[in-house]
Amino acid sequence: MRSFGGDGAVQNYGVFFDSPIYFRALNSTLITSASVTLSCLLIGYPYAYLMSQSRRTELLLAIVLLPIWTSFLVRTYAWQIWLQDTGVINSTLLRMGVIDEPLSLIRTNLGVVIGMTGILLPFAILPMFTVMRRIDRELVRAAENLGAKPRIAFRRIFVPLSLPGVYSGCLLVFVLALGFYIAPAILGGTSSPTLSTLIIDKVQRELDFHTASALGVTLLLIALVAVAIGSRVVRIRDVFGGGAP
Repeated sequence: MRSFGGDGAVQNYGVFFDSPIYFRALNSTLITSASVTLSCLLIGYPYAYLMSQSRRTELLLAIVLLPIWTSFLVRTYAWQIWLQDTGVINSTLLRMGVIDEPLSLIRTNLGVVIGMTGILLPFAILPMFTVMRRIDRELVRAAENLGAKPRIAFRRIFVPLSLPGVYSGCLLVFVLALGFYIAPAILGGTSSPTLSTLIIDKVQRELDFHTASALGVTLLLIALVAVAIGSRVVRIRDVFGGGAP
């Protein structure tokens, strides 16, 4: 309701056309969310597969769940320590002689993606593991007994059966990343703000609640569209509720 107040809905929602900063923020939000989703998929899929095949599933699962019990804020500040110019990553690379000067990992979009990936990775691993552990291993073995090479059997049998978990994990990470504020505010720079950081800036600094509400509604609509599209690809209720994949 507040997004329709003040100077009116046309003025509040028209900021995307009046000022390029809002359109850049929307673009930055979508690109960052997509990048985090892709990186979580690339890292999370092998780990979820390892969990589903290992005899140490409980240990690997504990490693995934342990960070969730820590505050997002604490984990983000931990990533700030790792990514800064004198942080662990740059210091290690300098001592090894891999680089001659510190890499720009902090106050950049790359730093935001790295930090958000580390925070949201469990939300990608768990849905994929939930589906993978229900896949009958005998199907892959049967394909190998019939002459298929292991990598062919994995690609033609295991991967398609694991796609429901991939879709649900990617959808969950993407939607969570859309509204993330802590990591972009601490690890990101001012050159490429996200919608969440603009909303906070509008509320705390400019006291422009009407425009901030319009930005919030826009962010909500994007998340609903993503969920609507994702629900056509996979039945999330079956993935988390124990139904057949």
